[in-house]
Amino acid sequence: MILVAKRLFRAGIVLGLAAALGALSPALAQESLADAPEPTHAVKAPVLPGELPEKPSQPPTFTVAVEALGFSAPGPLYLGQRASFVSLDFLDENRLLFTFRVPGLIRREAGENDAREIRAVVLALPAGTVEAEALWTVHDRARYLWMLNDGHFLLRDQENLELGDATLVLKPYLRFPGPLLWLEMDPLQKYLVTDSREPASAANKPGEVPTPETAQANIDVDGQTSNGHPGDQDLSPGIPVRDADLAVRILRRDSGQVMLVSRSPSTVHLPINSDGYLESLRARGDTWLLNLNFFSGGSRILGQMDSSCSPLFDFLSQREVLVTTCSPTGAGKLVAMGTDGRRLWEAQTPEATIWPLVVRAPDGSRLAREALAVSHPVSAGASLSPEEIKGQLVEVLNAADGKVALETAASPDLDGGGNVAISPSGRRVAVLSSGGIQVFELPQPPTLPAPAILAPAARPPDR
Repeated sequence: MILVAKRLFRAGIVLGLAAALGALSPALAQESLADAPEPTHAVKAPVLPGELPEKPSQPPTFTVAVEALGFSAPGPLYLGQRASFVSLDFLDENRLLFTFRVPGLIRREAGENDAREIRAVVLALPAGTVEAEALWTVHDRARYLWMLNDGHFLLRDQENLELGDATLVLKPYLRFPGPLLWLEMDPLQKYLVTDSREPASAANKPGEVPTPETAQANIDVDGQTSNGHPGDQDLSPGIPVRDADLAVRILRRDSGQVMLVSRSPSTVHLPINSDGYLESLRARGDTWLLNLNFFSGGSRILGQMDSSCSPLFDFLSQREVLVTTCSPTGAGKLVAMGTDGRRLWEAQTPEATIWPLVVRAPDGSRLAREALAVSHPVSAGASLSPEEIKGQLVEVLNAADGKVALETAASPDLDGGGNVAISPSGRRVAVLSSGGIQVFELPQPPTLPAPAILAPAARPPDR
């Protein structure tokens, strides 16, 4: 049986860096509610399809078979663990990087339990010819690869972050004082946000990411500082995070310069663009404010929304934010907003889907939402048998208007993701399904309307 946590975002709690970066205090949220911008026009919220389609909404342009590459589907035993078995990414419009776990015996050092081998292949499209291949060893079951916009990628393993390209040759990039658990980037990929497990007493070694004393701060977690113990949280499956031994950093990607180091008892999801970072502030009841804090100083309320859970937000592009909310009944809603405060579109998500993941196009023009389709709505804390999972639904939406451009199914069911990719132009979508990588050709995506030019609002005086 699988225990379902009915949250609309990946495991782990969403934290703001209010204490660390001097953000607008929650005490001022009530005063800011009246100033929050409203939608500039009436926004309809259609319900996204929730049924698993028998066939794609359009046929794939071509398919690359994967069995000959050595890929085999993981067993159903892993369903519910949110483990990462696959990564699928476009290096450019005509090349795919496909990596996957290869089963079999592996030589392990003493104390190693989760070491596994990953096979990587670069595929030329449309023929699927292998241009390069490699075999890597990683030491946990969490996500291990992040694609960069210039054809390079980052590979995470233990305390190391390595840089690779289409040749699959890896070069040392960054080394942390403890295991690197997670990372994310702003849409322009100027900055990295990293979570690493390292005791406060850990000493840096030559070549490691420094931890400058002047950049350290505590993170306030729902009114509890990092001295509290809210319980184990786990953003990266297979790597539990306990007590106050997690370091959160913001670094410049080109130089590795550390802008901030903060301590937290829990894993942090910090959405940023090149201007600043987002946080949600509870105003009253189920009303939340979305606040953009500028790195240069000051902040601006982008809008307000209703959600019975703490909303999740992510930048789709430099000037568009996707907010995921939930209702008391378990239904969800996607809200797309511009950084100028305009509400662009909304879409209701079906109740009979669980564990949604969002994949964005490198240029922010499209997004793919994938989730497991189940036979009936599932309440929080309920158990779910594998027989009640109907499959994995993939919906590709235009970022500008929220219209569904493609609906299909992925297989095998991989609740950790990594089986959907969108090309740099947003016109090609690759989905691992039915024994192959199916590649779909889509029309040119619509563009976002020109934004209004906004500056940071003056910070209210502390009281």
